[in-house]
Amino acid sequence: MKDPIKIEAATLEEAYTKASEELECSITELDIKVLQYPSKGLLGIGKKNAIILVRCKSEENTPEIPEQLPDIKVDEDEKEIFDNFYKQERDLNEIAQEVEAALNDMFGNMCFRLDKVKVRPYDKDTLLIEFTGEDAALLIGKEGYRYKALSYMLFNWINPKYGLQIRLEIAEFLKTQEEMIANYLKPVIERIKKEGRGQTKPLDGVLIQIALRQLRQAFPDKYVAVRERNKEKYIIVNEFRKK
Repeated sequence: MKDPIKIEAATLEEAYTKASEELECSITELDIKVLQYPSKGLLGIGKKNAIILVRCKSEENTPEIPEQLPDIKVDEDEKEIFDNFYKQERDLNEIAQEVEAALNDMFGNMCFRLDKVKVRPYDKDTLLIEFTGEDAALLIGKEGYRYKALSYMLFNWINPKYGLQIRLEIAEFLKTQEEMIANYLKPVIERIKKEGRGQTKPLDGVLIQIALRQLRQAFPDKYVAVRERNKEKYIIVNEFRKK
């Protein structure tokens, strides 16, 4: 039985094609395990290639690649890849320090007057990223549009690379928005408790995400979802449909 080979390329499509050529095997006959998904990163930070382990299914007596890959031999340089993607042994504090260093390296060269960016674990699945300083509010933008853009970019760097969520706090913007939404939702929640169903007013951007999270916490046994009508988004709360 032949061991699978490791292929690295800029995209998964390129990796599959390269594997097909090297193994002289149709792409449809490849037995593939993705070790690392590609990511463009954030302004170059966190950019990574696709990495796969692959072999041809048509090889005689060749079983599928198992989840834990017990028969795969790797050298010391490859060991970290397996630890990160199968054992998930990386410490959250270590990841937080790595992200913090990258962010400070990037924002330290910009014209904004910012304090050192702080990154720390928020919970077992989330990193808290904090921006403070004289010009921190400029990162929020009108109606939070810069906040949303930065949050989106950070998530699309951190989540694919580390498998973590993020909580972005800029000059207490998130805290203020959460408090505002919590106050707005108090009568909405009471009405839903009485009537069994209800909906919010139209909300936008980060506000609808905050409201969605708070309503799902308030009603874990109800159907809570975002709906859109006339290009306006709102949240509905209802009973789950019985089969």
